[in-house]
Amino acid sequence: MADRVADKDKKPEKKSGLGRGLNALLDGPYDAKKDLAVARVNTITGIAVTSIETNPYQPRARFDEEAMQELAESIRQQGIIQPITVRQLGPNQYQLISGERRLQASKLAGLESIPAYVRKADDQQMLELALIENIQRENLNAIEIALSFQRLVSECNLKQEELGERVGKKRTTVTNYLRLLKLPPDIQIGLRDNKITMGHARALVNIETVEQQLAVFRRVVDEDLSVRRVEEIARDLTKPAKRKETADVDPADRTELHDDLKQLETRLRSYFGTRIDVRSNQSGKGEIKIPFGSVEELNRILEMIQMG
Repeated sequence: MADRVADKDKKPEKKSGLGRGLNALLDGPYDAKKDLAVARVNTITGIAVTSIETNPYQPRARFDEEAMQELAESIRQQGIIQPITVRQLGPNQYQLISGERRLQASKLAGLESIPAYVRKADDQQMLELALIENIQRENLNAIEIALSFQRLVSECNLKQEELGERVGKKRTTVTNYLRLLKLPPDIQIGLRDNKITMGHARALVNIETVEQQLAVFRRVVDEDLSVRRVEEIARDLTKPAKRKETADVDPADRTELHDDLKQLETRLRSYFGTRIDVRSNQSGKGEIKIPFGSVEELNRILEMIQMG
């Protein structure tokens, strides 16, 4: 009876937060009081979450709060299945290389320690490892991937061919991501927030002016245009306009007229979000052509000129 009472009063052991089977790889639960001045490199060990500082090179700017809570609940139930990766800075002091979501979710779950793979890495390697690990494993959006590629090229001195080999992607894929950074901020934000797809963004990059890019972007959002339709619009906007010019006009006047018409044409194309041709002859007569590809597009143009 006394034994039963003793067992009943005995407090259950607190979860260490380690994944199933991971304890077998470690020396035992992490002891925060134990001096770990020299951690074993290339091994998995339990480390106090308070001893790990975040990765300053973390490419992911935002984390989904709901998904983070779900991961925290999974960790409470199952523990950490995949160790994070850290480097040691000093006694009981570590810096995260990869595994930001797992570390933050572990803190939300109330864990005191987390399994971590300890490895050597300098600042340059830290950046490269963090970026590549996130590109390969995390659900980054297209802009975050593009920014990560740009940092690998500029800060790690990687050529696009080398970068493609490191992340397991073709050079053309790397180039397509990097080109997204040429888009104006509003469109990059729209891509980040899933208002448009990667296909839409790639088509918008081919449009020459920022004004036209923004005009077509607004149409994509408002009218839910397909990628194929945006590609058609982009092709139309980049076709050189055919203009009739005469040699009888004074060269200075002809240059001035040409510039005015070109500016007007650009403004009209930006406003209507479609190809518009402005033509004029030597006497000043001419025409403005506004093509449309469907009844819906015609109705949209008529509404914009208040005829719908």
